[in-house]
Amino acid sequence: MCGLAGELTFDGTRADRDAVARMTACQSHRGPDGEGSWTDGRVALGHRRLSIIDLSAAGSQPMVDGPLGLTVVFNGCIYNYKDLRRELETAGYSFFSTSDTEVIGKAYHRWGLHCVDHFYGMFAFAIIEHGSGRAILGRDRLGIKPLYLAESSGRLRFASTLPALLEGGGVDTSIDRTALAYYMTFHSVVPAPRTILSGVRKLPPATVRVIEPDGTSTDHLYWSPEFTRDPDRADWSDEDWQDALLASLRTAVERRMVADVPVGVLLSGGIDSSLVVALLAEAGQHGLKTFSIGFESAGGESGDEFEYSDIVAERFGTDHSRIRIDSSRLLPGIDGAVRAMSEPMVSHDAVAFYLLSEDVAKSVKVVQSGQGADEVLGGYDWYPPLADVPRQDAVEAYAKVFFDRRWPDLAGLLRPEWLIDSDAPTEFIEEAFGRPGAETAVDAALRNDTTVMLVDDPVKRVDNMTMAWGLEARVPFLDHELVELAGRIPPELKLADGGKGVLKRAARGIVPDEVIDRRKGYFPVPAIRQLQGPYLERVRDALTDPAAVRRGLFAPEAVERMLAAPNETRTTLGSNALWQLALLEMWLQTNGIR
Repeated sequence: MCGLAGELTFDGTRADRDAVARMTACQSHRGPDGEGSWTDGRVALGHRRLSIIDLSAAGSQPMVDGPLGLTVVFNGCIYNYKDLRRELETAGYSFFSTSDTEVIGKAYHRWGLHCVDHFYGMFAFAIIEHGSGRAILGRDRLGIKPLYLAESSGRLRFASTLPALLEGGGVDTSIDRTALAYYMTFHSVVPAPRTILSGVRKLPPATVRVIEPDGTSTDHLYWSPEFTRDPDRADWSDEDWQDALLASLRTAVERRMVADVPVGVLLSGGIDSSLVVALLAEAGQHGLKTFSIGFESAGGESGDEFEYSDIVAERFGTDHSRIRIDSSRLLPGIDGAVRAMSEPMVSHDAVAFYLLSEDVAKSVKVVQSGQGADEVLGGYDWYPPLADVPRQDAVEAYAKVFFDRRWPDLAGLLRPEWLIDSDAPTEFIEEAFGRPGAETAVDAALRNDTTVMLVDDPVKRVDNMTMAWGLEARVPFLDHELVELAGRIPPELKLADGGKGVLKRAARGIVPDEVIDRRKGYFPVPAIRQLQGPYLERVRDALTDPAAVRRGLFAPEAVERMLAAPNETRTTLGSNALWQLALLEMWLQTNGIR
């Protein structure tokens, strides 16, 4: 929901309204239903609106609350806003709208920085205190909604997308070499606060930043889930955990139905989205709109999973749409997906989500998705090898099964001037795994993937690709209470039955057995995994473009070798390594970074 932008100055100059207007306009795809702006000397805010809650003009942003002396811009949804509104009304607050945006402002006035502890939802917001000039930036616990920052002498700009900051101008667009090492190691993930560009940072998840008028700032981390066993649940049986997980998911799914417009579901045919559909049907949702996508097969790989999504749609009587992507749409879809990326994202799922969202947005404005279940509940195949690894050996074991390549191997892909002097990716994991609150090697991996890798890969992918078409995606498996519960579940219950065992067992009798027992699937885009024809030529064009040659990120001999055998070099997890190189160059060139 929506796109926000803003500028704060710290040197006595007035905020650049024109730059904020450009940044706001750049995000029109995120908010096609309206535009607003607000300026007050050293502060300028802009907003593009996707109307989901309170469709009237009263819900427009930036939202100025004169009596409280606050202005708010906000992207996301506070699912419990009605409950909070009642609580605030009891405390004496009066409301001029029925929007969740107004609730954020009044909640901040009442509870200060602790307002975020009261929010159930996904959000990125900026609050300006009129009297003090103080600014408060906040981001939800799992980083579902983005917030990018560009700071220069005497000025801070922020926006919901990185390209919006570029549109504002004056950004240092040099490549961050440490971020490049992360990109080449973590399947394109660059953990917060870095991005691939030296001049752009992002507010970390679960963080509230207070910015004083002189530019000094303080960060407050307000949430961190525990991946340890709970003594109060020591006597729980397997069935107790299954029942608790199912109850938590029911609540999460119900929360995400709050809207003043219809809500659909992206139905992949896997257990995660299928269970979301099942629980909505169980709660009495009739005529639920569901959507599945399929591509042409390539390189011996199937391009759709309609067999399973059809089973679920028929079982629960949904209004189901099969979306077949003709090959003529795929190549333009790749370019469109790259344009929609706030940061380079190597997963071919991005293209699938982009094209799916284009069609889904013609029918609904809000969808639920099963994204996040694999990270939260142990669905990926790199978790079982960690099961018997001593906690002190977890970093090396995780690196072996998860890293695309190790730090010394970067010398074979990157030109010498882009190499860093130390093994920053391993050091990052050492620091992450070294924090208390993760009991076993599996717990440490799940915590890292849930709070870091998930945020800057699948979560970002879903946000960017759906919002490219003014479609809001909600992710019940990332309800923070469900994540807290999942962190406490013994790892062996998650790894059972080939992964996500506790979820599969909880779903028995609710989701068709064929879906539960099927082999793990994904959004298949075979033409990217098996590069040939025009897709290979698109890759070749990106890597041999004059801009790529001048930039000189990659060793020419490595690029030539991979182009000669485009489907031969694979990462540890089986992804196409050539696509990883090309995608970065495609993104840089698309954004005019020379």
